[in-house]
Amino acid sequence: MLHLILWAVLLLSPSPARQPASDSLSVKIGQMLMTGFRGMSTKEAPEVVADIEHGRIGGVILFDYDLPLRTPVRNIESAQQLQQLTRSLQTHAEIPLFIAIDQEGGKVCRLKPSHGFPSTPSAARLGHVHDPDSTYRSALRTAATLRDLHINMNFAPVLDLAVNKDNPVIAKLERSFSEHPITVTLHARQTIDAMHRNGILTAVKHFPGHGSSRQDTHLGFTDVTGTWDPEELEPYRRLLQQGYNDLIMTAHVYNGRLDPKYPATLSQHTLQGLLRDSLGFRGAIVSDDMQMQAIAAHYSLEEAIRLALDAGVDILLFANNSSYDPLIASKASAIIQQLVNDGKVSRERIDESWKRIMELKQRFNLDTQ
Repeated sequence: MLHLILWAVLLLSPSPARQPASDSLSVKIGQMLMTGFRGMSTKEAPEVVADIEHGRIGGVILFDYDLPLRTPVRNIESAQQLQQLTRSLQTHAEIPLFIAIDQEGGKVCRLKPSHGFPSTPSAARLGHVHDPDSTYRSALRTAATLRDLHINMNFAPVLDLAVNKDNPVIAKLERSFSEHPITVTLHARQTIDAMHRNGILTAVKHFPGHGSSRQDTHLGFTDVTGTWDPEELEPYRRLLQQGYNDLIMTAHVYNGRLDPKYPATLSQHTLQGLLRDSLGFRGAIVSDDMQMQAIAAHYSLEEAIRLALDAGVDILLFANNSSYDPLIASKASAIIQQLVNDGKVSRERIDESWKRIMELKQRFNLDTQ
């Protein structure tokens, strides 16, 4: 924890006697990037090790399956192997890494029984049983597993409402607790509390609501203008009123009722206007995978990054599992640096995200995980 605090003191509290290091901007930009990578060990992943050592990323995301290669060889083979990988990743980081995973349960489960991990019920199953204690116990088992594996962030729980039973990416995959916002809030709260008890950060998703969609944002443009209902905001509203301030993940959905031009991840109206100003969220905003086709097929990398930063995204996620680019961290970092140099993104905007990220890393004492 000491080195993290020293970085915070150095970069957050400059004085005439002690100014930030000359490369402090690149350090801050690096903390705003999270990437996926290939390799069961750091020896098999020299690119991500270089990104960590050069401060180009502040976090990684783990997968059990490599979609571009269509192979189950990615980052996860067994508990012992994964423990060694996560420990080794942290040894290369001067500022402790976010190590994230999608461990929702059910069909969206990276830690599978076939690799020796406990089986997990889906959110839909837990919502159907509707026993908060059962949900808490289930989440507690998952959280303890993540803790033992030195994984400190779970991209869960899902707050989407199962309002469209034919939704190919939410309801069909049993990722939603319920179509009712009170039920979703209740079970999400139990999940969050269980994660926190084990020192695991959560990222609730997908804001402002993906449950009514008819398409999959992994595959292309997804318009919920005619299907979305403001009721889909209710779980967020209730959790924020209860003090939730970890992370919220954006949806790449287009909702013309909230923004006539941009999908949520790139929308100031949605993220700054609605999520921060109206709902009062003070935690960190993380994008869904910026390489998904809902974004990548319609915006250049530079334009997508600029718009996401303008909208208020704090952490840009490049999962490298829709397409794979081992240089994505270098490219994204260089783009953000140039945007700042050109005055298209302010240093103050970078500082805002840095402060939110560092507050989370300090609050959860990540380097002791």
